Amino acid sequence: MNKIVRKLDLVDKASLPLFAVTMLAEHVALRNRPKRSLGDLYDADDEALSGLQLPPDVLVPLGYERKDTVANLSMLAGNIAFGLATAAAFSRFDRLLFRHRVSNIGSRRGSIVSAMVLWDFLYYWDHRWMHEVRLLWANHVTHHSGERYNLSTALRQPWSGFLTFWVFAPMSLLGFPTAKTLKAGQLNLLYQYWIHTEAIDRMPRPIEQVFNTPSHHRAHHGANRQYLDKNYGGILIVWDKLFGTFEPEVRRVKYGLTKNIRTYNPLRIAYHEMADIARDAKAARGLRNKLGYVFGHPGWKPAA
Repeated sequence: MNKIVRKLDLVDKASLPLFAVTMLAEHVALRNRPKRSLGDLYDADDEALSGLQLPPDVLVPLGYERKDTVANLSMLAGNIAFGLATAAAFSRFDRLLFRHRVSNIGSRRGSIVSAMVLWDFLYYWDHRWMHEVRLLWANHVTHHSGERYNLSTALRQPWSGFLTFWVFAPMSLLGFPTAKTLKAGQLNLLYQYWIHTEAIDRMPRPIEQVFNTPSHHRAHHGANRQYLDKNYGGILIVWDKLFGTFEPEVRRVKYGLTKNIRTYNPLRIAYHEMADIARDAKAARGLRNKLGYVFGHPGWKPAA
């Protein structure tokens, strides 16, 4: 354990205290505000939750709930444990690709900036594919399964990251050393922590135009029809605007899944979709249909 702690850098060591302090501050900031009740949009139909409306709905937070927060922190603990257990294997794979790199762009002066931009671009596609391929969605659904939205939601992390680690292979092939790739990813995910909040409504327009913000990411977490599969960017929202997946937050967001799991059990949160895939594939007739349940879009069903 001491060896692991020594390997953690200053950002790693500061993150957990930062999370604790900022979640407490957010809870205090929201405590006396008028709040929505969980489930206030359960009975709203698709038409009531969709459509352009100006001015936008007023932001009314849901706030914190003890069981939800504990579940989110449990998912973070599991994510860290799985991350430490697989770090060596992923690093070896990364170094293997680096030895066969096709460019040395990652060794140039100022390459940490280019590393962060490239990592953010790859993250957009990683994030998008996790919404478009059911097997990959089985990893990411963990993060979306919470029905509240606060800083602890950012810590509701999956336990099956091995499913998509390959998306970032271009970093090594373009000559970014493993340490620089890890730093770019670390800073990108740390940026995304603060956008999981209802304590901030909208940022100044120039920031909203370029960067991912709490408003943009609240929409991403929405089960409203117009918010499904939108706003995949990590730090930059410009990728969504370039590739046609941007949607502004207008209607009040119904957080969670189109069919919520309503459980605080960490194992169920982590693997419920894996179990559903196995069940659907087992019951399906024919190899094509079995593969469709695994690699099709979430919600895919055989043609009638």
